[in-house]
Amino acid sequence: MKDRAGHRRARRLAIGSAVVLALAGMNGPWLYRVGTEKYHEYKINRPEYKAENGHWQVVEFPEEYRQNTIHAALLHTGKILLIAGSGNDQDNFDAKKFDTRIWDPVEQTIKKVPTPSDLFCTGHTQLPNGNLLIAGGTRRYEKLKGDVTKAGGLMIIHNENPDKEMRLRAGTEFVGKKNGKTFVLKDSVTVKPAKKLLDADGDFLKTKASVERAYVEAEKRGTKYETGTEDNYRIVGLTGKDARNTYGIAQKLALDKKDFQGIKDAYEFDPVAEKYIKVDPMNEARWYPTLTTLTDGSVLSLSGLDDIGQLVPGKNEVYDPETRKWTYTKEVRQFPTYPAISLMQNGKLFYSGANAGYGPDDVGRDPGVWDLKTNKFTKVPGMSDSTLLETAGTVLLPPAQDEKYMVVGGGGVGESARSSRKTRLIDLLEDSPRFVDGPELEKGTRYPQASILPDDTVLISGGSEDYRGRGDSNILQARLYDAKTGEMRRVADPLVGRNYHSGSLLLPDGRVVFFGSDSLYADKGNTKPGEFEQRIEIYTPPYLYQDARPSLSGGPKTVKRGGTATFSTKHGASVKSARLIRPSASTHVTDVDQKSIEVDFKVSGDRITVTVPKNRNLVQSGWYMLFVTDDQGTPSKAQWVEVP
Repeated sequence: MKDRAGHRRARRLAIGSAVVLALAGMNGPWLYRVGTEKYHEYKINRPEYKAENGHWQVVEFPEEYRQNTIHAALLHTGKILLIAGSGNDQDNFDAKKFDTRIWDPVEQTIKKVPTPSDLFCTGHTQLPNGNLLIAGGTRRYEKLKGDVTKAGGLMIIHNENPDKEMRLRAGTEFVGKKNGKTFVLKDSVTVKPAKKLLDADGDFLKTKASVERAYVEAEKRGTKYETGTEDNYRIVGLTGKDARNTYGIAQKLALDKKDFQGIKDAYEFDPVAEKYIKVDPMNEARWYPTLTTLTDGSVLSLSGLDDIGQLVPGKNEVYDPETRKWTYTKEVRQFPTYPAISLMQNGKLFYSGANAGYGPDDVGRDPGVWDLKTNKFTKVPGMSDSTLLETAGTVLLPPAQDEKYMVVGGGGVGESARSSRKTRLIDLLEDSPRFVDGPELEKGTRYPQASILPDDTVLISGGSEDYRGRGDSNILQARLYDAKTGEMRRVADPLVGRNYHSGSLLLPDGRVVFFGSDSLYADKGNTKPGEFEQRIEIYTPPYLYQDARPSLSGGPKTVKRGGTATFSTKHGASVKSARLIRPSASTHVTDVDQKSIEVDFKVSGDRITVTVPKNRNLVQSGWYMLFVTDDQGTPSKAQWVEVP
């Protein structure tokens, strides 16, 4: 009996053990995953790990303040301007729901700001007076082939009357003389009077017609309203002399894909009043433009898609902050949209070749130096992966006096799946500058973010291997590149993926804030549509996990170029460097404002005196963050100073 009972007990134990083992086998991956995640969370929050690798923190706004942030700029108030416009959302665009937020990362306050136009895919730069110039945006969303129901395209409207300008309202009809098809003007257009041409004696010779480009659409839906050849179009409602002098000419008007269309609107954002101020519009409508500050504080506006969705044909213009008006430049040069173009110390412009998209693959793609005075463009050789510069990042390495640039990653033109692991370096102070390869990334990277830090390192983070994160290809990696040694090392991984429509900004406390991301799909199989990333993430670099940091306080708010300024510091003996860092204005891997300028300094007890360099191409007028960094590489909190 005892033997039978023992057998039964052993059998029950064996069955129970088998069930436990089976359950453990079924749940093993889950248990392992949970355990791994818990250990990873424990590891990245250890003080030793943070001191070596830094730390990431996710910030979620209350639901009523969330938006699809496309653009961001650090204001001299210490607050951040977050601009969505319609946020790449057709429903928002149709409802004229345009968003802007002001966020104070210190006080943790958020404020909604009325947004006057769709500033989605605008351009921006810091102005000498501390305002942010914003120009361009969206007139009309793209339509993919298959979604286009009415044939349309470019109409060139001619006015041969030298004594009268012609104003044509939206809805004006054009009828083809050969094809008899009717097309409708989508936006109002004013065509200036024709020009009178005189001979050598000053006598009238002939007139030269004035022309305006306009977007027209077929009156009715369907393929039978497409055209395939050039035609001359009469304008319905015009009679007599007006009808003879004013007409349209169009080539192919079809059901092809229609690209985004830009606007001419321009504004200054006042950081103190926290509102948009309307200024004169640009001469050209622009979607995806770059704004670059020139020697005298004026701003050059480059590239962009115009009001009919075509690349602006090299017509560049300059904004005068004093008059708040725009004028065309004499120089005509075409670039892809959002070209990375920066002012050099000699007053010329450097184009890294990086851009954010639209434009022919054989026009304006080569990196080089552009002399605005002569319009001469000198190509710079040596760029590796030269066909993979779309969506690449460009950063002026610190200190700015060294005039060394790094171009990070990039991809093929358009929706290409190709991407580059390369970083490329160039020293523009060399007699014959050429690119050389720097340290490689682990993966091919589109949309990388590169932020200058006060200790002369650059934080390189995020991006995706494929176009807009296709195939779940976001890269959750970050690196610090040391501009002094040329070494690059992995640091703590970000928690949130960032690709298209993302950016980063250095904060006055030495941290870096990341925003945006607009994945095309949300899964590896590209079957689920992506959602816009509305969370903010802040990276705290390793230098802020040291035992102490130098202090900087007091001092003047204004320092002239070549002038000096004295501040208080409790750790003057440990200070090893001082930097003026221009606040960022970032979008679409384009941030031409970002630079870190070395400033000379002297320490006397608890006082530190800094001297601002004299070169106005190096130190452009405007507001800067002044940091001092100690012998451990730890920066102070910044003091805001204005260079008038």
